Amino acid sequence: MPGGAAVVKQDEGESHLATILHHGQKTPMTWAEICEDKFLNSIEWRVESDRWGNVVITPPRSSRHGEYQSEVGALLREKLNSGRVLTECPLQTSEGVKAIDVAWASHERRKSKPHDPLFLVAPEICVEVESPSNSHAEFMERQRLCFEQGAVEFWICGLLGEMTFHDRTGEIPASELCPVFPKKIELD
Repeated sequence: MPGGAAVVKQDEGESHLATILHHGQKTPMTWAEICEDKFLNSIEWRVESDRWGNVVITPPRSSRHGEYQSEVGALLREKLNSGRVLTECPLQTSEGVKAIDVAWASHERRKSKPHDPLFLVAPEICVEVESPSNSHAEFMERQRLCFEQGAVEFWICGLLGEMTFHDRTGEIPASELCPVFPKKIELD
């Protein structure tokens, strides 16, 4: 594809590491190039990168995943009247750019990136919504990466809506930043 990216190979599995031809070359892409690429913007899949600038493409999650993601975001917006709720929040990490399912960033933290296409410092609250294919190791890796980038809390919304809250010391009984957040998300 002249002037854009093209997927030339996909590996099997949930996350697909795609070899990308960028302007006819097999080269890493910056996050700005990924965001501006017409081909990558035309696909419905989640696009992230690894530490070498390779594009990682993940198929869309189930509708239930999206429902939990939306509900967590709505509850955060309702319970924390300052700051901003973000979905699919791009965060630069030591392992590439990761899309956080739901995040809450204070106004101060948002001001630190006025025109950047991604967060260099993590939002204060980072939330991942579990899918059946997720492993415990994946969540621990995501948690580590978010805390390395300055997150204050990392939350997990389980398959049945059960919430677990973590700070840098480990699991905590409730969020300290949003103590009124429910311990279970009810969809129906």
